Amino acid sequence: MKDSLILRVADIETDVLTGIYSEETGKPQPLRITIEARMSPQPAYEPDTTLDASKNYMDLRHAATEGLPEGVHFKLIEAVGDHICETLFLQDERIEAISVTIVKLAIGIGSEKIGITLHRERP
Repeated sequence: MKDSLILRVADIETDVLTGIYSEETGKPQPLRITIEARMSPQPAYEPDTTLDASKNYMDLRHAATEGLPEGVHFKLIEAVGDHICETLFLQDERIEAISVTIVKLAIGIGSEKIGITLHRERP
């Protein structure tokens, strides 16, 4: 098995027009999103390795927040996950695979976590 590097941003909370909740209320649904992006690592990371040797974590966050088009109703949360994956694949050719986990906060009861995990490999 070859080495890999997984960048992870967890528990981003954002409001997105999606699903029956948004259809019925006309309001965005609160989502909790976690993104993992797999890349090939450098052979080694020395103390003076430059920042461009990895991906900026804020790019992952942006894909799940400002990178989502405002006013667009994603009927399925799978479409939200797909949009995040496509955004990140277009941003950086070094990304080999992406996993997006989305939890629908508005419909869970108690500690339930209702949602999806979408995993895409680079086409």
